[in-house]
Amino acid sequence: MTIFRRPADFPNGNTRDRQGRLLTCEHGKRRVSRTEYDGTITTVADKFDGKPLNSPNDIVCKSDGSIWFTDPPFGVLGFYEGYIAKPELPTNVYRVDPRSGQLTVVAGDVNRPNGLAFSPDESKLYVIEAGTTPRNVLVYDVAGGGTQLTNKRKLIDAGLGTPDGMKCDVDGNLWIGWGMGTDALDGVAIFNPDGKQIGRITLPARCANLCFGGTYRNRLFMCGSTGMYSLYVNTQGAAGG
Repeated sequence: MTIFRRPADFPNGNTRDRQGRLLTCEHGKRRVSRTEYDGTITTVADKFDGKPLNSPNDIVCKSDGSIWFTDPPFGVLGFYEGYIAKPELPTNVYRVDPRSGQLTVVAGDVNRPNGLAFSPDESKLYVIEAGTTPRNVLVYDVAGGGTQLTNKRKLIDAGLGTPDGMKCDVDGNLWIGWGMGTDALDGVAIFNPDGKQIGRITLPARCANLCFGGTYRNRLFMCGSTGMYSLYVNTQGAAGG
């Protein structure tokens, strides 16, 4: 293991765009950045309506090249994962147009949106609502030619758990980083598209985020509180995740 970037400005969610470039949510600079092929860093989004973003948290890239990310206030609430500042915007979910670069709000009705993931066919977007008790996993239908969200509904009530980052496999099952500092909850929870829990991976620490990797996208990488874990699984991560 080697260091990729230091300082990294309190990075949180990462993904790759459809050209293989790294997209990063940075709490420190309150922006979404892109690492270009030559290593330079470009700002994708750092403001909306002339006001600074709160602290971009998690991010996905759709097959049309559009970038979708959540913007809760976690990075401006203290010095643990960012710098203290007064939020100037609601906790929106945003879309960045792949051609114009224009930023639009696709969901403004989520209390502190956190992890997000598209279904394999991109007809649905899952969003974790982290500002409620209990926390919820929401699902929207993707409409408007793939640029809008409609029909918000609650898919999963997390109960005592704390869902964070998530990814879909090729069958549409949700693999969600989970935990609350107890052996009964720490790890990864797996749900089918109907929101029924169908599996669980127990870890010695809560899992904040995860992704599928490897040649066949069948190796699950899990970010724990103080360590990284991996496990070969009998499925594949959906493309783009």
